[in-house]
Amino acid sequence: METREHREAWNKGKLVGQKAPLKPKDIWAIRIHLQNAHAVRDLAMFNLAIDSKLRGCDLVSLRVRDVAHGNQVLSRAMVLQRKTQRPVQFELTEPTRTAVAAWIAKAGLRSEDFLFPSRLHDSPHVSTRHYARIVEYWVVVAGLDPSAYGTHSMRRTKATLVYKRTKNLRAVQLLLGHSKLESTVRYLGIEVDDTLEISEQIEI
Repeated sequence: METREHREAWNKGKLVGQKAPLKPKDIWAIRIHLQNAHAVRDLAMFNLAIDSKLRGCDLVSLRVRDVAHGNQVLSRAMVLQRKTQRPVQFELTEPTRTAVAAWIAKAGLRSEDFLFPSRLHDSPHVSTRHYARIVEYWVVVAGLDPSAYGTHSMRRTKATLVYKRTKNLRAVQLLLGHSKLESTVRYLGIEVDDTLEISEQIEI
């Protein structure tokens, strides 16, 4: 009888499922660390990841022309999501525009260049795997448990803050580029208590 080779599950010992969003204090801890370290690329990447709410694959494949015209970094941008092939818009706040402009200038990037080019010859831009390692470094810098956070923490952070402040699921759905509202509910991990609380506020 043939015996099958026993393989350990890839997720053994790892925390899987929803990755936690960053809290405002964590965002500032990471920002200050990157500013003090003069990590120009990482600061631009971090700020853009928070603002754009893009999946890692879409963030790393951004080109300069997606976020800037000439020397001017845009206050709003639109990209086609690789996973859904649906366009999604996002805002670039002033700190993000400043950080992105500083990175473009330092790296001498042209309009058609990838915003975060790879240092490796076999990859035109930073890979999603490398981006995951960068995010892990940021998380550790903030004194957080790297098993509880990941690239989706970056995508979820601002969306979660917008939802908590407004309770507007449709707005968050548009920001994340989800085709279905149920996907947004699942993605935010909205609890039943949350939805009941909203319902209680509606008087008929």
